[in-house]
Amino acid sequence: MLDIAEELHRWVEQGRAFAVATVVAVGGSAPRQPGAALAVDSEGTAIGSVSGGCVEGAVYDLCVQALEDGRTVVERFGYSDEDAFAVGLTCGGIIDILVTPVRGGVFPAALAAAVGGEAAALARIVSGPDDLLGKALLVRPDGSYEGKLGGHPELDRTAAGEARAMLDAGRTGTLEIGEDGSRCGQHLTLLVESSVPAPRMIVFGAIDFAAALVRVGKFLGYRVTVCDARPVFATPARFPEADEVVVEWPHRYLESTEVDGRTVLCVLTHDAKFDVPLLRIALRLPVAYVGAMGSRRTHLDRNERLREVGVTEIELARLRSPIGLDLGARTPEETALSIGAEIVANRRGGTGASLTGAHTPIHHDGPRGPLGRIGSVA
Repeated sequence: MLDIAEELHRWVEQGRAFAVATVVAVGGSAPRQPGAALAVDSEGTAIGSVSGGCVEGAVYDLCVQALEDGRTVVERFGYSDEDAFAVGLTCGGIIDILVTPVRGGVFPAALAAAVGGEAAALARIVSGPDDLLGKALLVRPDGSYEGKLGGHPELDRTAAGEARAMLDAGRTGTLEIGEDGSRCGQHLTLLVESSVPAPRMIVFGAIDFAAALVRVGKFLGYRVTVCDARPVFATPARFPEADEVVVEWPHRYLESTEVDGRTVLCVLTHDAKFDVPLLRIALRLPVAYVGAMGSRRTHLDRNERLREVGVTEIELARLRSPIGLDLGARTPEETALSIGAEIVANRRGGTGASLTGAHTPIHHDGPRGPLGRIGSVA
């Protein structure tokens, strides 16, 4: 639901009544992941998507019904063998969708937090007794929470603790807990949607390739910083789409700025005096991705210099160099696309191979590589 928070927040401010359908579980190949949502207001206006078009009509009708009767339901949609264009997923997957009318509670606060860039998690019961379906908590980073899931205070405390852990990791997904707050009672399934500030992309090296990569980074949802020690090149005029441009030696900036498990670092300087001290720090940070530009000769020389300053083989194994996937890229834009594709593959667990003729899944549950992080909200 939080993926369409901005529009829904406007609806709340305008006093509109609406219902929201949210993907809560996915099996097989499906175009949208848990948390994806479609909303319909009392006038029939629809926003968002739960399947990329496969079941939107049926889900729209469910939202209209929820607005009329006030009931929360969970519906499953799967592939229709008899008619691929009937109510089913032509891609062959299965999705479970929670449909609920939104009438106050913690939802306005959750939407406001998402729109305001605040970290918060919305935890909703998506499987369990009918009278508990759709019950929600809004959980803050400090562990405080609003709302109530059921009759057991321990349930709220347990759910808030579990949701806070997912929020800390920036994850959206499901979890199971006992109705009484223990793990031996009746089990409930909760969907936890984490709303966190945009992940960071830090681009080191104020070159023409960096300008193209800034655009790709913004397109992928990153908050992008360009850093270079040369003030004549590191200017907002040269990088108008960057969120910030920093004039500083790269390694000094990296030492002083905040990064986390979703941060990606792209080193485009390919100059040893910048690269070596920078990568020595970068490869020891708990970030999602570290890539460095350069020829294969530059890569080999840089690795030897890094070993000389104490970087271990395990740390070097984290380095994506030469940076990007093999697309045959030549222009700055093509190279930026190559780098962006590698970042997505690393985040989602993709192989980077062509899907044509392959037998690998189209959609992956999570990364496989050593730098990967479980799927997050970006």
